[in-house]
Amino acid sequence: MTLKTSMHSMKKTLVLIAAAAGLSLAAGPALASGGGHALRDGGFSFEGPFGTFDQGQLQRGYKVYREVCSACHSMNLMHFRTLAEPGGPFFDAHQANPAENRFVKALAKEIQVPDIDTETGEPVMRDATPADRFPNPYPNATAAAAANGGAAPPDLSVMAKARHGGANYIYSLLTGYHAPPAELTIRPGQNYNVYMAGDLTPFWKGDAAHVPAGGFIAMPNPLRAGQVTYDDGTEASVDQMSKDVAAYIAWASDPKQVQRKQAGVGVMIFLLLFAGITYMSYRRIWKGVAH
Repeated sequence: MTLKTSMHSMKKTLVLIAAAAGLSLAAGPALASGGGHALRDGGFSFEGPFGTFDQGQLQRGYKVYREVCSACHSMNLMHFRTLAEPGGPFFDAHQANPAENRFVKALAKEIQVPDIDTETGEPVMRDATPADRFPNPYPNATAAAAANGGAAPPDLSVMAKARHGGANYIYSLLTGYHAPPAELTIRPGQNYNVYMAGDLTPFWKGDAAHVPAGGFIAMPNPLRAGQVTYDDGTEASVDQMSKDVAAYIAWASDPKQVQRKQAGVGVMIFLLLFAGITYMSYRRIWKGVAH
């Protein structure tokens, strides 16, 4: 293979990579599969290749999770110290390390976690420390299912990764509870949500051509206006709380997201500079040489 052919192949590869990146960045809003409405766009600050998390929003989102969601949903992969890692809701540039963060220590101390007495071997409850995982609201999956109509609430540790649409899906779902149409048959334990995937045709008694979008969800509407009091004075509307907790769950699902983006941008800049230097070197070395 000649050098000219090799350079032509390299240029084609770079063009294809750029086109693929362009397509991924230009992707439209995600759709809720199975007949749900198109997901709402939360306009989150962390979206896009240069996005970063809003620390104030993460703090508000943690408060919604702790005071509302944690009553049913676990976050088994989260430790209290993670809240103080760089980019986290309680990161402090002056902290010695995440485990020594004063905010995290205070937040953990408010929570009781199960432990074993080292002298008697008996189960005890103690104040949590930054090294502890978030406590599970139920002792096991069977107890969780029994307390929730036979369906255990899902763990939220990586929920934004597990659902198409990520934070927009969570935000949409939490704001998607509406009074059901009169022609829709709802059984006990079911709740109508316009963003929930599902097929309502078997339960629709109206015109077959006008089956409503959405589906049934076992979780009742968990939020109501003013349910929490934000420390920064932000109004705790259902829309605001939904957006804040969606952002927090998105961060918890990938705490290193911003650092990874920044590293990726740095690598791309390096590759572009390297490609430019390589091309100039090629032109200089082969200048005046027929090939």
